[in-house]
Amino acid sequence: MTEQIEGRHPVLEALRAGRDIREIYIARETKPAKIVDDIVRHAKRRGVAVRQVPRKAIDERARTRAPQGIIAVAASFAYSSIDDILDAAADDVPLVLALDGVTDPQNVGALARSAHAAGAHGMILRQRRSAHVTPVVEKAAGGALSHLPVAQVANLDRTLADLKERGIWIVALDAAGDAPVWDVDIVEAPVCLVVGSEGAGVSHLIRKRSDFVVRIPMSGKVASLNASAAGAVALFEIVRRRIAR
Repeated sequence: MTEQIEGRHPVLEALRAGRDIREIYIARETKPAKIVDDIVRHAKRRGVAVRQVPRKAIDERARTRAPQGIIAVAASFAYSSIDDILDAAADDVPLVLALDGVTDPQNVGALARSAHAAGAHGMILRQRRSAHVTPVVEKAAGGALSHLPVAQVANLDRTLADLKERGIWIVALDAAGDAPVWDVDIVEAPVCLVVGSEGAGVSHLIRKRSDFVVRIPMSGKVASLNASAAGAVALFEIVRRRIAR
């Protein structure tokens, strides 16, 4: 099976990461740009066919709103295992992001982008009631999913229990958390940060499983940040605290 990767940065990062790209379509009307030249160069180096087609053909084929005149046809996204994610940490202190029922593809992609930028070693998704990796998610991730291991699990609660047995602390992010994220000292230890769904937040079962339930204090009149913004704040707070130590 195949999937589409759309947009200049996602396609370039997929090529750089060695993903199985079958062919690339570029709109004939695309203006000269260094990133487009880089895509063509990497594609030729790997023997990937590059086909120029009318922009209308790109737009008709696209599954996202802004393919930027470039679509790659690739093998279906390869999910990783939990062991793969922990192996990616090597000698680092593990930092993992888990999503508890985040269904908005834009949020999943943005969270993957933030996780990779923050140096997280992987991301965990639920198999049910959760967005999966799709062209929309890949586009929102801006190429991060070509470098960030992603596991898809049938039972998130059981997976978190397994992580706890491996010495990883579970920190759930919730608007009604017990303490601000910057007041929890455990962030310097191995951590799995759990971000809940856009509406309901972290589920009751996952709250019970978590070692800490933290919040981002809000001083404005808006009730809360969306899932991707909140996750990004928490991820980089963990990184900041680790660097400060």
